[in-house]
Amino acid sequence: MSLLTVECVIKVGGGVLARADTFDAVMAELSLASREAALLVPGGGPFADTVRDVDRQVGLSDNAAHWMAILAMDQYAHVIASRLPNGEIVHGPDEIESALERRRTPVLAPYRWVRAVDPLPHSWDVTSDSIAAWIAGQVGARQLILVKPAGVDRPERAVDAYFACALPRDVELTIVAADQLDALLRPHRSAGL
Repeated sequence: MSLLTVECVIKVGGGVLARADTFDAVMAELSLASREAALLVPGGGPFADTVRDVDRQVGLSDNAAHWMAILAMDQYAHVIASRLPNGEIVHGPDEIESALERRRTPVLAPYRWVRAVDPLPHSWDVTSDSIAAWIAGQVGARQLILVKPAGVDRPERAVDAYFACALPRDVELTIVAADQLDALLRPHRSAGL
């Protein structure tokens, strides 16, 4: 099976969920963009913040915190998929390809795939940004778009410490604030992406 049909991975940052109006606008923009070759990857958002809070309170092991934070991404994936008309939860490469073939928008719940392969260090230095970068490499995507919360000052600096190690050299990176997403995706609409 070839995953070359995934042209772009779009990671929807968990911070986007902090404001309902911003989240709704991002979901509307992603729905309108009709990116047939896109894979959506969630951040951890408030679900991962809960893991951080528990870690501060009781001192989780690095392994427990890592896997719990990735499970938090799965929860946010369900939120995203429920807000997209053609959104479909997927768990790995075969399901991604199947969803794309059926013209659905795959939203990755990454826990099963990442747990099976275990490719990244278990540390708070690895966040959903690094996971999205690793996924972009695994599916052969040409582009990775990281959608950060609206109003983030210098969104290009808002990545985790491990990100540069996780991003494959041949993947084009774009980091955009949620309130700028429409300008980024608008040119792709006319091209049929």
